[in-house]
Amino acid sequence: MDKLLWGPPPGPRRGPRPAFTLDDIARAGIAIADSDGLAAVTMQRVADQLGVTKMALYRYVPGKAELVALMLDLAIGQPPPLSGHDWRPALDAWSHALFAAFAAHPWALEAAVGARVIGPNELGWMEAAVAALTDTGLHGAEMLDVAATLAGHVRSLAQQTAGMPLDAEGALDDAIAALVAGREERFPALSAAVSAARAGGQLNQALDFGLARILDGVAALISARAGTTSAHPVP
Repeated sequence: MDKLLWGPPPGPRRGPRPAFTLDDIARAGIAIADSDGLAAVTMQRVADQLGVTKMALYRYVPGKAELVALMLDLAIGQPPPLSGHDWRPALDAWSHALFAAFAAHPWALEAAVGARVIGPNELGWMEAAVAALTDTGLHGAEMLDVAATLAGHVRSLAQQTAGMPLDAEGALDDAIAALVAGREERFPALSAAVSAARAGGQLNQALDFGLARILDGVAALISARAGTTSAHPVP
């Protein structure tokens, strides 16, 4: 699997030119997963999609695990360019872009867990987040933890809103409001909160609310680190 994800592109070779690239195969799998879910992706169905036999497909990809790894890395794609932005707007843009990637391919949430080989595109997202924090004064482990915390928040909201429209980042509020309607006496606190949020036009903001609180905490840590550094200069 490492070689498929990280190996150099195959060079010229004698004999017939390959009918497909690995990206061609991954796109066929992505189309199936987007339509019917990850469980529907089989070597036979991908082969059918490409118009070849399953045995022919095995000459390109050893099995489903490798196929899914290729699909995930292609579906996630590369992060948006963040250079030229301060760390906070850069990470906010990064988080929204990652949410959009998972929302477009909900099966990727299932694929991106457990022990596995991480592909170059997926690792590129981590690189972009950590690069945005360069020169903030945070330690290496802290920068990695910020990226992991943001990704966790994004994944959580993407899982909860899977299958909803791409712009329904916090549409769980709508579902709660519908359940509470007519049951206000049983759920008075929820009812009051939903009514206040609706009156203030603040429903469906869970993604942005969580991001703001996480980034507030990061900003406080950066400020504290800067204060400590100025108070105790390195000799």
